[in-house]
Amino acid sequence: MAQKIRRKSAKSSLPLLLLTIPGMIYLLINNYIPMAGVVIAFKSQNFAKGIFGGDWIGLDNFAFLFKTKDAWIMTRNTILYNLAFIVIGTICAIIVALLMTELTKKFLSKFYQNALIIPSVISTVVISYIVFSFLNSDSGLINKTILSLFNLPEISWYSEAKYWPVIIVLVFIWKTAGYSSIVYMASIAGMDKSIYEAAKIDGAGKFRQIKDITLPLLKPTIIIMTLLAVGRIMNSDFGLFYQVPMNSGALYNTTQTIDTFVYRAMMQLNDTGMAAASGLYQSLVGFVLVMVANGIVRKIDSDNSLF
Repeated sequence: MAQKIRRKSAKSSLPLLLLTIPGMIYLLINNYIPMAGVVIAFKSQNFAKGIFGGDWIGLDNFAFLFKTKDAWIMTRNTILYNLAFIVIGTICAIIVALLMTELTKKFLSKFYQNALIIPSVISTVVISYIVFSFLNSDSGLINKTILSLFNLPEISWYSEAKYWPVIIVLVFIWKTAGYSSIVYMASIAGMDKSIYEAAKIDGAGKFRQIKDITLPLLKPTIIIMTLLAVGRIMNSDFGLFYQVPMNSGALYNTTQTIDTFVYRAMMQLNDTGMAAASGLYQSLVGFVLVMVANGIVRKIDSDNSLF
């Protein structure tokens, strides 16, 4: 009897398993097969001997990440920016999701959803020129319209590094908040509406419902999304930190991250071993941070940990 049940379950699951084949092939080609290239991080580059034929040099390829004078700056920027993105980005995505779920008219809901998603599909190069149209010293909207309206002095935005932490975060939120809110909107849509009806009968207002019902029920989703983001904390959006500041050398102190540093170094050295070493370093640190963060969540609330 049990064997028949298992066979029946396997047959019913077969169509769903077939649907996963394209995704599994994608992961195999883009994620698992390239893992063989990890060995390049420990070898010297020698194209005459082939990709894997270089001499074994141990950890020498990792040294350039830590011996440079910019090692502290790029590591600091990468971690702090990503922490800001996780905290501020999560808050903004939840706020957007809560506002969108309050729209009752279907036309307005679809319109705003599409409007919020559009920034996430725009090329970073295009976004960099949109930002440039605001910040350009000669004809930018902020200098020529906003600052002049209040009789404030013009600012050379691409030479003043102190303004760019705020600019980078604002551009990131504008680009990603709408797309990130989709996950939270889906979670809210799946919540039991009878709980809200009972809260209304008890006299709970909208803010009380959000505080006591929506946010507690969103906690598992928030934790999972945060843990996934922690795994990428040593990586950065290359376009955001390279294209948007227009690769201005005056801004390196606040826009230099590990990814942009490696790109600029590789443009000069053209050493794939060093590039592989930096990628492996970022992946290992991200893996360790996910394990640590998941362990903390498991001790506090084991039901919401990833594993």
